[in-house]
Amino acid sequence: MRRWLAIVPLLALLGIAALSGLALLRGGGEDRFGPSPLIGKLAPAIALEGLSGGEALVSERFAGRAYVLNFYASWCAPCRQEHPLLLQLRQAGAPILGVAYKDEPGASAAWISELGDPYEAIGLDRQGRLALEFGVRKVPETFVIDAAGIIVAHRAGPIDAAFVQRAILPALRPVAAQPA
Repeated sequence: MRRWLAIVPLLALLGIAALSGLALLRGGGEDRFGPSPLIGKLAPAIALEGLSGGEALVSERFAGRAYVLNFYASWCAPCRQEHPLLLQLRQAGAPILGVAYKDEPGASAAWISELGDPYEAIGLDRQGRLALEFGVRKVPETFVIDAAGIIVAHRAGPIDAAFVQRAILPALRPVAAQPA
């Protein structure tokens, strides 16, 4: 009888670990955290070092254009989950900017090399300062910014097809309809 009592704490610990793992992988943070309080407000200015010595990621470079801003990390399992959808969006012509959140440049570059690059530009947010300005609570988080620089949509957790249809495509559609 006492042997069974010794196993109970181990079983409880395994159960907690399993539930924690499921919570981390399931995404869907939009419902849990609610929309960003920045929706309807001017997006914070972006000025980040480029990944792998590439061109710096600065918001002035995208002035007058609607775009998607995606915070990700190579160590983030839900980021891997949403990545194929980001690649599809990019193939369809959506301008997507990536922010490598608290990530090592080499790890981020290797992750992009392995999975494909959906980003028009990637900036390094090594200390998470830009993420703080955007109110990022976890990665991935995605913001849709209109041509006036206003945040029009937000998703905490991996994006899905419903978010793309409801928030991303409508925000980008007017830009696609304008002459170049």
